[in-house]
Amino acid sequence: MNKGEDQRDKIGRTGNSTVPPGERGPQQRRPISREERMRRKRERLKRRRRIAIAILCGIVLVLILIIAGIVALVRHFTGGSDSSDKSGGQASDLTIEEQQEAEEEEAEPVSITISAAGDCTLGTDEYFDRSTSLNAYYDSNGASYFFQNVKSVFEADDLTIVNMEGTLTEETARQDKTYAFKGPAEYTQILTEGDVEAANLANNHSHDYGDQSYTDTIEALDAAGITSFGYDRTAVMDVNGVKVGLVGTYELADGMGCEDEMIANIKAVEDQGAQIVIVSFHWGLERENYPTENQVNLAHSAIDNGADLVLGHHPHVLEGIEVYKGKNIVYSLGNFCFGGNSNPSDKDTMIFQQTFTVENGELKEDNVTNIIPCSISSESGYNNYQPTPLEGDEAERVKGRIEEYSSGF
Repeated sequence: MNKGEDQRDKIGRTGNSTVPPGERGPQQRRPISREERMRRKRERLKRRRRIAIAILCGIVLVLILIIAGIVALVRHFTGGSDSSDKSGGQASDLTIEEQQEAEEEEAEPVSITISAAGDCTLGTDEYFDRSTSLNAYYDSNGASYFFQNVKSVFEADDLTIVNMEGTLTEETARQDKTYAFKGPAEYTQILTEGDVEAANLANNHSHDYGDQSYTDTIEALDAAGITSFGYDRTAVMDVNGVKVGLVGTYELADGMGCEDEMIANIKAVEDQGAQIVIVSFHWGLERENYPTENQVNLAHSAIDNGADLVLGHHPHVLEGIEVYKGKNIVYSLGNFCFGGNSNPSDKDTMIFQQTFTVENGELKEDNVTNIIPCSISSESGYNNYQPTPLEGDEAERVKGRIEEYSSGF
């Protein structure tokens, strides 16, 4: 090698001017731009997120496996495993869901409001002046006339009960008595138009035209969709899923002798699943505002034997309300739509309401009541057979009477 070549080779190995740019050392690396740094940072964050998601998915998978294992163990030890269930796992799961729904429905409390009104005589005595009778008002005004002022009250409740004092029949053989009441079967429309669902028949006018008139009345009410009860005929009604037992007892003939039948009837409706038991008594003395000893004893016996509410009628006037062992006894509701007198001197009456609540199949021991003071007529000077709620001073006056009659309990 000559000197020139040696010199060029030396320059080629050590000179900066001939070193390719890509082969420069670290000290000559190009500066990183701000955009590049941000890009690399974003990539690092993405990698971290992917790692975190992967870890979270792993944790969820582990939890699912643990839960599945627990469910399998529960099924195994309760006899509900897939291997032993002939109907298959899907059917077993459905049954469990249905049971849970049923339990939730059972746990939800149900409240029902019951309204009670007094004597309803839908007809007249054949010896009365027909021109002023309930029958004449029916002919002129139709069935909807009579309850039009209280219909909104009865529509808003869940069950309305009255005492049906008279017969709905075409029988003509009148019983030998001072007053005997009857009307045609179509008068059931008075009750249906007024939103009345149940009627007690255990009273001293249910057989005014003989046993057949009593049977005719039952058949007329049944045909109209109205539940009748009384004497040895009890009823259990389904009211918004709550079973309400109705017992009607006639005290006037036997006094305390009716007690055994009343107790047996309470047991009968309880055996049919009644969750609320209402006993309706026809008892006491006419035009007396305070109950007799028999009334008090029978009412207490009814509650002692399972009644949740006691209703009374026959005196044709209001009597007091007693709370006995947390249960209400309404000794007399008075008259209501009463065709038995065209102008009684005492026209005060009331609608008694109580709201019952059933929770988990049991009746709650609360006492939610409401008294609506009424007159049996929308006219003050005579009976136009149109029960009407009172307002203002008149309502307070009637409430005051009820409080006075109740003060001794």
